Amino acid sequence: MAALGWLTPRRRSATARSVLAGEAAAEAARKSSLQLEQEREEDSGPETAPEEPEFPVVGDVRAAAFFDLDNTVMQGAAIFHFGRGLYKRKFFQRRELARFAWAQVWFRLAGVEDPAHMQEARDSALSIVRGHRVSELMSIGEEIYDEYMADRIWPGTRALAQAHLDAGQKVWLVTAAPVETATIIARRLGLTGALGTVAESVDGVYTGRLVGELLHGPAKAEAVRALAAAEGLDLARCAAYSDSHNDIPMLSLVGHPYAINPDAKLRKHAKARDWRLRDYRTGRKAAKIGIPAAAGVGALAGGTAAAVALHRRRR
Repeated sequence: MAALGWLTPRRRSATARSVLAGEAAAEAARKSSLQLEQEREEDSGPETAPEEPEFPVVGDVRAAAFFDLDNTVMQGAAIFHFGRGLYKRKFFQRRELARFAWAQVWFRLAGVEDPAHMQEARDSALSIVRGHRVSELMSIGEEIYDEYMADRIWPGTRALAQAHLDAGQKVWLVTAAPVETATIIARRLGLTGALGTVAESVDGVYTGRLVGELLHGPAKAEAVRALAAAEGLDLARCAAYSDSHNDIPMLSLVGHPYAINPDAKLRKHAKARDWRLRDYRTGRKAAKIGIPAAAGVGALAGGTAAAVALHRRRR
């Protein structure tokens, strides 16, 4: 990996770095999905013939589904929840946690991803994991999922993913979160695998650098394109799901784009193009899928209070 040292924003264009990030994510995703498939085969008992589910694309092996993670599959940002878990394990100090908390509060209030916050989260995360073994972070990530993420999965989106799985299609997470974290979430949800940001490691130890850039915006589209080519998928028969206008490049690649819990820009874009919309955040929608509306308000209030309390303690 040392040969990648020449790859800097000064020497390569944003498009080239997006392509590199996408290709690296696709390669990592395919490797992780093979491992997940082997684990499921080992854990499964005698095979039984399942009942054929009712779905319009049953048996279409050239179709797949791609799901954004933050606020699409899971409430809030995965990197924030991962940061909480690392803080609990003394990986960093209260000051860094306050930054993570503020980014999460902004995300929950505004409903959009702020590039400056994402850049800060990336830099903080890379500095925190530098020098740690990949295996160590994977093991901790399993614990963090149980502690902070498992109860934040949107049931409605989870059902959409399961419909694709029941139809015999592969389902991938596509996220700016570290590929290791994304892979854990994909495995826990029974998905095929994950495309995520690839952090450079040498001999199983993180260097504190990325391969390419964050898997965000155009880089996600490049990752999906690369994975589709490797898997022999027909993107016109694939589906993609996201809450953010930043993912319009990915959504525009497929024949079946869905706007899930969309921000204002994505909602407007989706309506103009007659894309399908699903929103699980409102009281009416939440009641339909069994989520108390007050729970979302309480979580938001709790996150805001936590950020304010941390700020006061620092002063």
